[in-house]
Amino acid sequence: MQNARSISELNRLIQQALETELDPVIWVIGEITDFRQAPQGHAYFELVEKQGNTVQAKIKANLWSFAYRSVAARFESVTGSSIKNGMKVLAQVAVNFHPVYGLSINVKDIDPSFSLGERARIRQETIEKLTQEGLLRLNARHSLAAVIQKIAIISSPTAAGYGDFVNQLENNSYGYQVYHKLFPSAMQGNEAVASLIKSLEQIDAVKEELGIEAVVMIRGGGAQLDLDCFDDYRLAAKIANFSLPVLTGIGHERDESIADLVAHTKLKTPTAVAEFLLSGFREFEENLGLAMLRLDRATRQKLSEEQNNIQQVAHQVKAISEGRMKLEAEKLNSSVSRIRISGKNILQIQENNLASVEKNMVRGLDSFLQKHNQKLEAKELLLRQLNPAAIFARGYTRTEINGKPVGTVKLQLGEELQTYTSNQKISSTITQIEEK
Repeated sequence: MQNARSISELNRLIQQALETELDPVIWVIGEITDFRQAPQGHAYFELVEKQGNTVQAKIKANLWSFAYRSVAARFESVTGSSIKNGMKVLAQVAVNFHPVYGLSINVKDIDPSFSLGERARIRQETIEKLTQEGLLRLNARHSLAAVIQKIAIISSPTAAGYGDFVNQLENNSYGYQVYHKLFPSAMQGNEAVASLIKSLEQIDAVKEELGIEAVVMIRGGGAQLDLDCFDDYRLAAKIANFSLPVLTGIGHERDESIADLVAHTKLKTPTAVAEFLLSGFREFEENLGLAMLRLDRATRQKLSEEQNNIQQVAHQVKAISEGRMKLEAEKLNSSVSRIRISGKNILQIQENNLASVEKNMVRGLDSFLQKHNQKLEAKELLLRQLNPAAIFARGYTRTEINGKPVGTVKLQLGEELQTYTSNQKISSTITQIEEK
């Protein structure tokens, strides 16, 4: 084709067009990504435009070492943080087009006040969203234990604030014991939000097994922009919906983070959290002491009142008893007198009755004895008549064979008989038996 151009010619045309049409410097808004610093001191990164999480546009950028030193120093002095990934910045740039390396921008300056203002805008939008969803004070629904004895800690294990917290907790002058377990997490940077949420999920999984009563999220302070992770909506929503009360001690004196706003209890520093936990022990101990004093006082007062009541009742019982005993004694004396009189009359009557009975018994006994004497005499006469000796005396004898009367056994010839008289025993032999 007759109008075809070389690549280098096309690039020169693009370069000339840019230099002709564009201002020497332009202010642009973008988010820093892929930030890196070369050994020579230059900074290389990309400026990205996003719609939600979708990248709409991006361009390569560089900040030469001479400019970088002054720009970075001023940015950090204003914002309290160094330039890093994830920041949305307002940058003054010059557009460059290199025939070999293509399009890029050379950053001349970065406005730190824009980054602070953008951060404040996003922060306010997050707070409004949490408020509309009813999450801002949701974690406060949990009741703190009167004495928190088992806690989970979310912090960086190397953070000075964590060391200060543990030291104050373990070396308190009262000797209080608090079980604590660290769930390590990144506390700043791009990975901090995901790391903090992961630690909360790990705590939720073991809270029953460990008996965790509260979560303590602590950090030893830092630059304002280093604390951006604690303004993240995802972390705030996780804290708000968490199943345990969350206490924060992020350590930033100038402002409170959104994590502080949604937490159950916010305190300025890690040591303030430790002091808060220990104060629960002291307050409980003091309240227990006061309760014991009140109980002792109430017990003494009640005992005194009951002692007085007992004394009054004792006096009343004594008076009633004495009156009753006197009345019963009079009744008893009257009864005794009546009994004595009645007893004498009864004894007299019974004595007369006994005398009459005695006479009747004597009369009846004499008749009874006389009648039975007559019967005995008749039986005695009969017995004398039946006495074998009397029978023998009248001339009768008794004959036996082998000790048995002869009339009761069958006799055989030749057997020997014994015959008894009144004064003789006669033996004889059967020589003849005649049947009658």
